[in-house]
Amino acid sequence: MVITDAQLNSMDVPELGELTRKAARALAARQSAEVLLQLTACLADLGRAMADVPSSGWGVGSAWAWPSSDHGVPAHPTRQQNALTLHAITEDQPGSQWQALFQTVWPAYRAWYLSEGESARPDLGICRRMLQRHMPELVPTWHRLIELTGGDELAARMLSQWDPPRFLPGCSQAVVTEPAPVLLRNYDYSPDLFERIVYSSAFTGRRVLGTSDCLWGLLDGMNDAGLAVSLAFGGRPGSAPGFGIPLVLRYLLEVATCTEHATELLRDLPVSMAYNLSMVDQAGRAVTAFVAPGQQPELTDAAVATNHRGRAPEHPDHARRFRSVERQDILIRALAEGGTADELGDRLLRPPLHSTDYEHAFGTLYTAVYQPSAGVVEYLWPGDRWRRTFTSPSETKIVMLPE
Repeated sequence: MVITDAQLNSMDVPELGELTRKAARALAARQSAEVLLQLTACLADLGRAMADVPSSGWGVGSAWAWPSSDHGVPAHPTRQQNALTLHAITEDQPGSQWQALFQTVWPAYRAWYLSEGESARPDLGICRRMLQRHMPELVPTWHRLIELTGGDELAARMLSQWDPPRFLPGCSQAVVTEPAPVLLRNYDYSPDLFERIVYSSAFTGRRVLGTSDCLWGLLDGMNDAGLAVSLAFGGRPGSAPGFGIPLVLRYLLEVATCTEHATELLRDLPVSMAYNLSMVDQAGRAVTAFVAPGQQPELTDAAVATNHRGRAPEHPDHARRFRSVERQDILIRALAEGGTADELGDRLLRPPLHSTDYEHAFGTLYTAVYQPSAGVVEYLWPGDRWRRTFTSPSETKIVMLPE
């Protein structure tokens, strides 16, 4: 179908949105990650033009990001609200695909990183020293990433993830150990703050596969040693100098071979905020680690974690707002009743574990089911799923979020 300039000029925003969606679906079938990353950037430009909004103050990482509302909650047109395009990158070392990603999303990350003013962020010397002291195994990759940015000093500081701006996702996590270990999680956040990248890499020689954040950090993932880890905000407010949690997950999966090894590494890692980390290895050893600034990790064998510490929230109002105890109780009961990984996956796709509160940054963007022994992760949505392995080719997946 050929669309003339006159027809384009006469279309309203919903009609342009539908045309854009059709074009994205057609081009997605071509399975070219680099082309699709560039396409997404072009579509973002189109979205800005249609919304008639300035390009500053955007949410992190989303090629479909929109400016914040007066209430500090990301706002975006209804036509975009239930469309989600994810890009899978398989690239052993950071190269052209990572560079295309950086060029697409760096303006958004830059705005986020400077949201509290440049003086609020540490200088490059501090960032370098902290990374060399605590995560030396990642320093060569950090240098490679800086090269791909063209030597951008601000990008180098942000990529170190030392003392970043705050990051507070929701999330529900559960571990099943029989008959084989499985880590399941819902990632609850705003679509406008979601990077939408699934990255398979071998930065340090070990294969790592997971959901990307902050350009090389991870929200969840697994490695070829059979370790799987995911994160959820721990419910305790405040922050302090430390590493952003997505890079902590990257470090654990690049270095650790099992849960015991991962917990040893955590003891020496300063973190910037409080989080619950759920982890399991291929031997079925499961650990929940509550990490927070200025303290040693609290380790338990709890198979479930949501958005508060332990069983009794330290901050009940926050827990109540995000139904943290209710979600925890549901998952604990399901496990006690002998629920299988498949049954828990189905449960995570239904309310109240599955949320559609995207407007207030608490919508379920995906359900991930990690099978570390098999080297497989399945991303689930109501009526849809996406299977990835360490060697799956780069591709794009378009899903529709429930309204």
